[in-house]
Amino acid sequence: MDLSQFLSTPITWWQVLWAVLALLAGWIASRVARRAVTDLMAHVPTATPAATRFAARFAQYTLLLLGLGIALAFLGANVQPVLAVVLILVVIAVLVLRGVADNFAASVLIATRKPVVIGEEITVEGPDGKPITGTVVELNSRAVVFTTPDGRTAHVPNAKLLAETLVNNSRHGGRRSEVQVRVERGGAALSEITAVMTDAAAAADGVHAEPAVGVLVTAVSDARLTARVQFWHDSPRGLTATSAVVAAVTEGLAARGWTATVTSEAVAPPLVPGDPV
Repeated sequence: MDLSQFLSTPITWWQVLWAVLALLAGWIASRVARRAVTDLMAHVPTATPAATRFAARFAQYTLLLLGLGIALAFLGANVQPVLAVVLILVVIAVLVLRGVADNFAASVLIATRKPVVIGEEITVEGPDGKPITGTVVELNSRAVVFTTPDGRTAHVPNAKLLAETLVNNSRHGGRRSEVQVRVERGGAALSEITAVMTDAAAAADGVHAEPAVGVLVTAVSDARLTARVQFWHDSPRGLTATSAVVAAVTEGLAARGWTATVTSEAVAPPLVPGDPV
């Protein structure tokens, strides 16, 4: 191989010295950069060991190549083809790793701003457009992982989680639910019926004492009463607490001899026969 095709000028000892110094500086800088990136990634809770190793090696090899390029330039080498290849590789790496970089940057924001933490219940938009609710079990550099009440595991990319609507059901320590009650009054006073519903719901398993149970009367006539019983509970226990309230309110009204229908689903048709004309 003819070196004259690669070197534009004869090599002097000063050029060799500067090339060696450039290689040495590149090697030292690569070692320092790898250690600095590793220390920096250690302060990111969502950074996985694989992501840490990748970032550290990327910084190290980039500085090594930079030192090699500077050394070749000191020797008078034509480094334009090398720079072109490096530029193409960098562009390809940026295009390939763009999604990874977006999710990693989003993971840093999630770790610092803490819109969600492990153990909280969240609701996000599913792939079919319907909301999915579950409990967060893992936060990593790529996605937020949560499990649904029916045993499914969902992985939501970090960038998608921050870009779209996120509902945190646990951040305030509890969640409010309600049941609908339609009861035949049988001549009983309105306050008497609402008191029975309030006491029954408050005694149900999983219902918080504070905020207190509330009863909202939505319709009333001489024969019937329609109301919504609202109560607070731990977010992950929504279904079990609602079931307990439905059973407790039904039993409480039945013990007083009142015919009633209690449901956790709001429906349009009446739950008891209409008032006689």
